[in-house]
Amino acid sequence: MNHAVFIRTVVLCVLLPLGGCVEREVVYRPAPPPPPVEAGPVVEVREAPPPLPVYEQPECAGPGYLWTPGYWAWNGAEYYWVPGTWVMPPRPAVLWTPGFWGWSSGIFIFHAGYWGPHVGFYGGVNYGFGYGGSGYEGGRWNNGVFNYNTAVNNVNVTNIHNTYNTTVINNVTVNRVSYNGGSGGVAAQPTPQEQAAMHDEHFQPTTEQMHHEHAASANRALLASENHGAPAIAATPRPGAFNDRAAVAAHEAASHPGRNGAGEAQSGRPAPQSQPEAARAMPNAQSHPAQAQRQQRPGQPHGGPRPQQRANAQRGGGHPQHQPRQRPPQER
Repeated sequence: MNHAVFIRTVVLCVLLPLGGCVEREVVYRPAPPPPPVEAGPVVEVREAPPPLPVYEQPECAGPGYLWTPGYWAWNGAEYYWVPGTWVMPPRPAVLWTPGFWGWSSGIFIFHAGYWGPHVGFYGGVNYGFGYGGSGYEGGRWNNGVFNYNTAVNNVNVTNIHNTYNTTVINNVTVNRVSYNGGSGGVAAQPTPQEQAAMHDEHFQPTTEQMHHEHAASANRALLASENHGAPAIAATPRPGAFNDRAAVAAHEAASHPGRNGAGEAQSGRPAPQSQPEAARAMPNAQSHPAQAQRQQRPGQPHGGPRPQQRANAQRGGGHPQHQPRQRPPQER
């Protein structure tokens, strides 16, 4: 994110023969912003986020764009889907660390995503397309130019020539769980490399990313109560391009050999499946056809691991039953 430069005109009175004032311009350059995970109030919710939807990745928007996976956000009353999208990073040589929901003492806390020189901890959540739960296998920077791994990204090599192809094998149990910790959540802890990345210089989401999330919050079709976990706009070619012909919808999970999305081993073989820990119906919750339902218990996450194939996470949602409470960062 570009740092604003503030110019303040300072009037200095000096001892002149006639006595008077002269003007001098002083430039103030603010320090880089702190990591987004430390900025703003902490959002706490008692309702577990829905599983990640399954969707295809739109074609890369052009050279230099980086993929940012979709995620469930909270609007103060319920979850809504923020579509995955291709984003121009704020500067060269930075990568995106996705945000994630983490369970702690009966509540779910959202840890916002950020840009940095290395990919940090994102809860072990398998978002797909190179974000298999730890690190990023979708590409790398080389002398200021981003090179795309076509094994996990939808890139038109006719228009984008900085590519390579490296098979990515996911050796962990793959599911569509969208949160870390608790009953049914992903049991992952930061690696030493991810812990080191926490001390890197971090940059907030770009203005385009912020507008993208805001637009998603205002789109009723993206509410979990409306789409039941299968949003009609699951991913877009650019931020905010919800009506673009290249935007894609969530679909049924299936085995797709080749390019990897969440839930698919990059060898082309379907990933191992695991049974959810809870599949009982939530009272008064709307359900998607042919989908298992969950029963929400206060302070206890449900809807454990499910098979997930191509990208991100869920079909079965429900109406969140609780309002979040917010607290300032210093109370965390």
